[in-house]
Amino acid sequence: MRKTFGEFKGFLLRGNVVDLAVAVVIGAAFGAVVQAFVKDMITPLIAIPGSTDFGELSFHVRKSTFAYGDFLNVVISFISVAAAVFFFVVKPINHLMDLRKTSVETTDITRECPECMSSIPKAANRCAFCTAQVGAQSL
Repeated sequence: MRKTFGEFKGFLLRGNVVDLAVAVVIGAAFGAVVQAFVKDMITPLIAIPGSTDFGELSFHVRKSTFAYGDFLNVVISFISVAAAVFFFVVKPINHLMDLRKTSVETTDITRECPECMSSIPKAANRCAFCTAQVGAQSL
């Protein structure tokens, strides 16, 4: 039992688990902020030319109510969260990763074998995968 508890404690204290937990909590809070922003600021602005807020839009079939306006609010919230994450997290991280890239691109020193489409060195005379004669290319 003690060993299991120690393993569980080690699992919880690993950096990835703690980072993931923090990301989930911050993501949920960020989603709530964006949803409130869309509901309270964006959709009323969009509804200015019309006469109603999106949240109030619905239609009825027999005794069922379909609140499609609320669905539109959620879609706008999702698109807003996705755009914010892309432009404020993904793009900057990709830019930083490009700055740190130190390896040579393999496309500069490799080519495809015309027979089996495997990646082979440009200087190779024969494909290592299908053994076809390919002729060497200059680097």
